[in-house]
Amino acid sequence: MTENRRIAEELIEAVGGADNVASVAHCATRLRIMVHDKEKIDQERVENLEKVKGAFYNAGQYQVIFGTGTVNRMYDEVTKLGLSESTKSDQKKEAAKQGNFFQRAIRTFGDVFVPIIPVLVATGLFMGLRGLLLQEQVLAWFGLTPDTVPENLVTFTQVLTDTAFAFLPALVAWSAFRVFGGSPVIGIVLGLMLVSPSLPDAYAVGEGAEEPLMFFGIIPVIGYQGSVLPAFIAGMLGAMFEKRVRKSVPEALDLIVTPFLTLLVMILLSMFVLGPVLHAVENAVMAATVAILDLPLGISGLIIGFFHQIIVITGVHHVFNFLEIQLLEAYDSNPFNAIITCGIAAQGGAALAVGLKTKSKKLKALALPSSLSAFLGITEPAIFGVNLRYMKPFIMGLIGGAAGGFFASLVNLEATGMAITVIPGTLLYLNEQILLYIFANLLSVAVAFFLTWLFGYSDKMKEDIEKSA
Repeated sequence: MTENRRIAEELIEAVGGADNVASVAHCATRLRIMVHDKEKIDQERVENLEKVKGAFYNAGQYQVIFGTGTVNRMYDEVTKLGLSESTKSDQKKEAAKQGNFFQRAIRTFGDVFVPIIPVLVATGLFMGLRGLLLQEQVLAWFGLTPDTVPENLVTFTQVLTDTAFAFLPALVAWSAFRVFGGSPVIGIVLGLMLVSPSLPDAYAVGEGAEEPLMFFGIIPVIGYQGSVLPAFIAGMLGAMFEKRVRKSVPEALDLIVTPFLTLLVMILLSMFVLGPVLHAVENAVMAATVAILDLPLGISGLIIGFFHQIIVITGVHHVFNFLEIQLLEAYDSNPFNAIITCGIAAQGGAALAVGLKTKSKKLKALALPSSLSAFLGITEPAIFGVNLRYMKPFIMGLIGGAAGGFFASLVNLEATGMAITVIPGTLLYLNEQILLYIFANLLSVAVAFFLTWLFGYSDKMKEDIEKSA
């Protein structure tokens, strides 16, 4: 019997046996197990298994962290035991039935926005690359100045950096229709209608170069370039409306009548009701976010840098995607990313201290790779596998995140994109900020590391916790 096969068998026994497992799936780092009764899970036994870097129950699933590469092999071994396989999509549908209203709402919000993030990451990298190439020092290498850059080159960079945000409502409406069971292609068309060139451009209206179209003398109508909420709500309601229409229309007329009625009703509702109201809500949310980020003396960095990783534990941190998208759309910059990356780096620093200080080979083998994972922007192995298990390292990581966030806020660090942090996040700061970004991360890591080394962890503490468990 291979080692992986033995671990797989012990894992299934620890979660209550094969009879307690409804299905299994996996993502990049975690084995996701749907169980019938979570009370049958032996948490301590699971966490003590070899190669397991942490485990927790969240979003209706028992998630066991193995790390990249290993999780694929463990999934293969688990499925060989005769357990039911399922896709992540299937598990999400089942998990959506579990949890309270707030948890289900946040999970749905994440399901809509997570598929869009890769293109926004790419756009952010294009922005960073453009910022690097258009610096005076770099242009000078090619005998150019900001005034002599070829117009075609500038236009090409604008295609790369502006397209995703100009047509963001189409992406959001497509994803919302997909999540809520409608026809994604109708969502795309509805989203494109919200940014039709026939409507006054939202950016031009914001700059005062154009005026909104006034209907009935009181309803302002504009395009919704870069907006999120109008497209999200329109996509959700549109998908529900489409399903209702499809049930009522004869099959012979479905192909023509259903998309016609869905688009007609939803664009009228979006333009005259949802758009104006939700755009005002977006502006209020943005104003509140900016007010927090503008708090003087680095206070915003202290607050966000400390609390962000606590929110990550709850699993509702996907809501921040909306805020980051709005910041990038409104200001072409993202100070939020600079602060939260400090909190992420700090958890890696705390796990690194545990890994270097402990004499336990098992804990060392868990903590050191987990710290590397955090430095690449993924904190779950470090948080759930190491820091939270002994609590004090997690708290020291929060303090390190606050220290780095404080500095990032003081020097006004701003990313050109979103969704990547720490080492990969350097690509969002390829301009005059790069040294400040590196220092902010090193400060976070150093504070968390030394506090953990001095006060946050000892092998005696580990023994005491394990004895009391």
